[in-house]
Amino acid sequence: MKRSLIYIMVFLCTGSAACFLAEQVEATDDDVAGSGHITFTGDYSDVGVRDPENPSTEVDAGNSPSTQGKLRIDFVPQFQFTSVNKISDKDMTYSVNAQLFNDETEARGNFIQISDYRGAMLGWTLQLRQEMQFQNAQTANSQLDGAVLSLDYSWTNSTQDAALSPTISKEVIHLDNIGATYNLAEASPGTGAGTWSISFGGSADNPAGIAETLTPKVDQNGHAMLDAAYGNKQMHENSAITLSVPGGTKKDPVSYSTVLTWILAELP
Repeated sequence: MKRSLIYIMVFLCTGSAACFLAEQVEATDDDVAGSGHITFTGDYSDVGVRDPENPSTEVDAGNSPSTQGKLRIDFVPQFQFTSVNKISDKDMTYSVNAQLFNDETEARGNFIQISDYRGAMLGWTLQLRQEMQFQNAQTANSQLDGAVLSLDYSWTNSTQDAALSPTISKEVIHLDNIGATYNLAEASPGTGAGTWSISFGGSADNPAGIAETLTPKVDQNGHAMLDAAYGNKQMHENSAITLSVPGGTKKDPVSYSTVLTWILAELP
């Protein structure tokens, strides 16, 4: 039976101890059979959040809900579009805030982290669904009709062998059908074991070789925009994830939000 682990988000190396046991046998003139045993134990309940561009390094990316178990979601991104977003009658495209950290790690592309420590390489799928259009029930123009969230430049990283990497979509994913489920990644049987990040975009130094998608954010006066949630670090925008809004869509000077569902499922 296919089992799904679902995380709903409002928009808004493994260490092991080995015990070696060997049975002591007294030598005689007769042949005897000895035995050898090895037992491995390990706690994979918390591997920490890893730098998607340097996965051997644990980072502090802030609070993020997660799922539990040997197959789980360790971290999910929060898509926020903080900028000087003026109301316009022209078609507009807005880039998401890049991922910041509460340590010395530089800004990264937005990413989700998956861990699979079931031990049998059974495979898994990762999907994404937008449950409703961007909306604000407290204002007259309560919905951003026609707004489309898009994700591009996806890539994976891990301390595991690249041959075990899950397969990701190479096409731009447009969430243009509200309520539809879109495939982001699939680890076929024999792949996907360990801890993997799936990133959208990256810095100039990203190991995937994709073009840099991060740009420092500035206000209308050219001053750096700072994020108080991350110790007043400068915000960056990530052009790999965008929100397009038609010029004809009626909108008010308020915040609009949606709900995303991230679905991690075992393969049947």
